[in-house]
Amino acid sequence: MFYRLNVFPIEVPPLRQRKEDIPMLVEYFVKRYAEKAGKQIYKIDKNTMELCQAYPWPGNIRELQNIIERSVILCSGDTLWIDDAWLTIEEHPSRPELSAPLTETLQNQEKEMIEAALAASGGRIAGPNGAAAKLGIPRSTLDSKIKQLKIRKYRYSPEPQ
Repeated sequence: MFYRLNVFPIEVPPLRQRKEDIPMLVEYFVKRYAEKAGKQIYKIDKNTMELCQAYPWPGNIRELQNIIERSVILCSGDTLWIDDAWLTIEEHPSRPELSAPLTETLQNQEKEMIEAALAASGGRIAGPNGAAAKLGIPRSTLDSKIKQLKIRKYRYSPEPQ
């Protein structure tokens, strides 16, 4: 069925680009969830509607639906209201600045991990206590990575006594 429907794709812009649809959607969801909860909600607070239209809805219609459902559940009178604390945009943690291209950064991290595993295994690559086992990769993969990253594996071998 997906392939039949995919012949005629329908593009629907996100809710933040369709602010004019928000009042209609709010009314629909209020009616739907009020009936489900057995409540009589006749009005929607003016401030609530303004909040809904000003909010960017990063979670799209599902987020709106969840907020309205929560509001209906908590509503004790005949007027729906939304607590503006429910519509706060969470700040994303700051992302680290990239000092090098992704491939170079990944290679450096990979090299560090391999060198740490080699040091922890005393330079041993194979076996249950070898670096390959510690890294969770096959020995052949580790061998090729060591060559590719130009790691001197003999540096990590214990000194002969």
